[in-house]
Amino acid sequence: MILGPIKFMALLAGASDRVSENACPETLPVGGQAVIEGVIMKGPSHWGMAVRRPDGEIWKDRWPCAGWDKKGIWKNPVFRGMATMAEMLREGFRALSRSAQIALGEEEELTSFDIAMSVLVAVVAVVGLFVALPLWIGDLFGGWFGLGHLGKNVVEGVARGLVFVTYVGCIGLWKDIREVLMYHGAEHKTINAFEAGSPMTVKRIGRYSRIHPRCGTSFLMVVVVMSILVFSLVGGGGILWRVGSRVVLLPLVIGLSYEIIRSSAKWGSLGKSIMAPALSLQYLTTRIPTYRQLEVALSALESALDVSFLPDRPGRDLYRETRR
Repeated sequence: MILGPIKFMALLAGASDRVSENACPETLPVGGQAVIEGVIMKGPSHWGMAVRRPDGEIWKDRWPCAGWDKKGIWKNPVFRGMATMAEMLREGFRALSRSAQIALGEEEELTSFDIAMSVLVAVVAVVGLFVALPLWIGDLFGGWFGLGHLGKNVVEGVARGLVFVTYVGCIGLWKDIREVLMYHGAEHKTINAFEAGSPMTVKRIGRYSRIHPRCGTSFLMVVVVMSILVFSLVGGGGILWRVGSRVVLLPLVIGLSYEIIRSSAKWGSLGKSIMAPALSLQYLTTRIPTYRQLEVALSALESALDVSFLPDRPGRDLYRETRR
């Protein structure tokens, strides 16, 4: 079974914290992703997943992180961003398949072949929408207005950003995707509450913002800006060369963008000002969750950290005490 439209679009809509979990080394690293009727969370050593079953109960699972992204070359700046993205994509596909089985009653397992074909479809879609189309628009406007190489790259980057915003806005109109975006909001609220040292109750979590500074939506907009700078160094050439060079250089763009997101958390008000335009996009990629969805996100975080939160204790402090 190849990933259906709901699963594939859910991966793109809800996986917006792909690069967040290691962004603040001075705090306990936590990241997450929305899936179908649920959330996955990543703690320092384990993933946790929670999905609302059709009978109303919450199904939970927990498994260890791969760990390869913290070894060798992959623990170094730029490379760690590439590794983090690769792991989040891999785990995201698997989690979406499992969440569909639990929430929608699908019985077939997602095989390695299915994952490979789904990734191929995703790559073709990404290259077509976010590489080839903006490149064509840049050439078109460049020809109309007599722009040079840098000017064409700026138009291409702006077009890439507009395509992304339009895409997110359009898929958000689909009911099934809106549910995923609500779980995305629940994931953000839960992480914000945890990082703020709040007692981890659904009522308290609901008071926190659905906007998170390390969200992958913001990351993608940084990628757009960084792509203008990096792709400008490639120079001109035929369409195949330019499309190919952008695909090849995309991991570098991702790695550099990751470092900017990671560092912006340490820049105080300057970092907030730089990230403000990108943060505003999260109003498209998140929705205000229900209490039932917050319960699922909280269960996923408990699974990832292997702790049961107490209503009168700050969640982060309780976790650290259990690990002493």
